Amino acid sequence: MQQKTALIVSAHAADFVWRAGGAVALYASRGWNVHILCLSFGERGESAKLWKDPTITLDAVKQVRRAEAEKAAAILGASVEFLDCGDYPLRVSDEILMGIADRYRSLRPEFVLTHSFRDPYNFDHPFANHLALEARVIAQAHGHRPDVPVIGAPPVFLFEPHQPEQCEWKPEMFLDISSVWEKKYEAFKTMDAQEHLWEYYTRVGLQRGAQAARNSGQKIKYAEAYQCVYPRVADAF
Repeated sequence: MQQKTALIVSAHAADFVWRAGGAVALYASRGWNVHILCLSFGERGESAKLWKDPTITLDAVKQVRRAEAEKAAAILGASVEFLDCGDYPLRVSDEILMGIADRYRSLRPEFVLTHSFRDPYNFDHPFANHLALEARVIAQAHGHRPDVPVIGAPPVFLFEPHQPEQCEWKPEMFLDISSVWEKKYEAFKTMDAQEHLWEYYTRVGLQRGAQAARNSGQKIKYAEAYQCVYPRVADAF
């Protein structure tokens, strides 16, 4: 039986930890191949603690953030890849876009997780969303690399932005991550450059867990919330 795959498209090296680390750990624990694609290291805009050292260089910051993300991915049970496209601003060439489409073709994910459509506080995030969705469409096109089979229609879910109300994002699915919470929190602790977010995202996990319990009648302590991009298809409610 072929191993199932999930793809996470993360704008910066830490985004996948805060926003989708539970999903990564949960599906990895089920034997899935979970692959994280980091478009940048978050070296300029999301590494303020490191930039307090006046002697540090851009390359040194990248190395620190890469090491943090690799360690976090290992804890969660995933593979991770870095495209080093820069941040603040994040920009890509058509070559990079086609490369992301090629990841879809080679990985053939069952589902994709990425950022919200809007984020007035961080334009790298919606751009990562755009890249993930455009690459998906390209990977479905029969005329794109016709020597490689096209993909189907993997559902795409948008993980929670830092300030959801301002990003026009709303939770449409709760994922119970209670069984893997300790792994997610352990991954938090690798992100020393953003230690101030550990407690914040712990509160988010507890809040979404309470909402998941209320909406299901189940005992759920920690959860992640996701917004659906495409309609879900089923043969029953």
